[in-house]
Amino acid sequence: MTSAWEAIFANIGWMSWNLFLALIPLALSVWLFCPSVISKPSKMRLRGAHWRSQSPILIWCIGLLLGLSFLPHAYRVGRQFHRLIQTLDSRYLLIALVITLTLMGVDIWQHQQQHQPQHLSLRWWLGILVFILFLPNAPYVLTDVIHLIDQIRQGYSVWIISLALIPQYLVFMFIGFEAYVLSLIYLDRYLDQQGWKQNRWMAELTIHALCAVGIYLGRFQRFNSWDIITSPDVLMRSLVDHLLNHRPLLVMSVTFVVLSVLYGLMKLITLAVLSPSSYPEPV
Repeated sequence: MTSAWEAIFANIGWMSWNLFLALIPLALSVWLFCPSVISKPSKMRLRGAHWRSQSPILIWCIGLLLGLSFLPHAYRVGRQFHRLIQTLDSRYLLIALVITLTLMGVDIWQHQQQHQPQHLSLRWWLGILVFILFLPNAPYVLTDVIHLIDQIRQGYSVWIISLALIPQYLVFMFIGFEAYVLSLIYLDRYLDQQGWKQNRWMAELTIHALCAVGIYLGRFQRFNSWDIITSPDVLMRSLVDHLLNHRPLLVMSVTFVVLSVLYGLMKLITLAVLSPSSYPEPV
C-alpha cells in the first residue's frame, strides 16, 4: 500500500501543472463563447443571439480544478515570473508597457461606443489569441502516457500498475482531453449563434492541425505556450525547420488524425451526457 501511494504522489506535481495548463483554454472558452456566465445570470444579447446561463455546477468545477491544480505551483510560478522580469531588457519592458496601455485605451474606447453594442472588443480578440496558444496543452496530456511506460519499467508490481497508476493516468488524461472537447463544443455553439454553422467542421479541423503542431513542438522540441512571447525568434526558426522535414510532418499528421478521431468520439459522448443547460443554446 505504501508503494502504491508513493507511486501516485510521484505524479501529482507534474500532473497538476499539466492539468492547470489544459484547463486554461476551457476557462477562456467560457468567457469568450459563453459571456452570460460572467456577465448576467439570465440572458445576454450578442450579435442578435441569446445565450442561456451555464450550469453553475460545471462553472464551479472548472474554477475548483483550476485552483487545485495551480496552488501547488503558485510559488514556483511567482519565482519564474520574477526571474523572467529580471532577465528581460528594460527597453522590452517599456515597449510591453506602452503596448499594454495602448490596448487598454483602445478597449475602453470601444466599450464606450454605445452605438456599437454588438462589437467584439479588442480584449475579446486577445483572449482568442491566448485561447489558441494554450489550447494544445489540453490534448497534450495524451502524450504523457510515456511517463506511465517509464514507471512500468521501474519494476512496480502488477497490482500497483493496474490498480493505482493506470487509473490515475486515465483520470488525468480524461480531464485534460475533456477540457479540449468542451472548449471546442463551446466554440461550435458560438459559431452556430453567429450563423457560421456550415464552417464548424473547418474550424475544428484547423484547430486540430494547430494543436498537432503545438503538441509536436511541446513534446519533442520542449517549447511552451509562452515561448511565443519570450523566445519568438527561436520558436519560429524551429517551426520552419521542422515543417520542412518529412519526419516531423509525419508525426504531426498522425497526431492530427488521432486528435480528430478521439475528439469526434468524445464529442458524441459529451453531448449525450451533458444536459441542455450545460452549454449555450438559442432561445
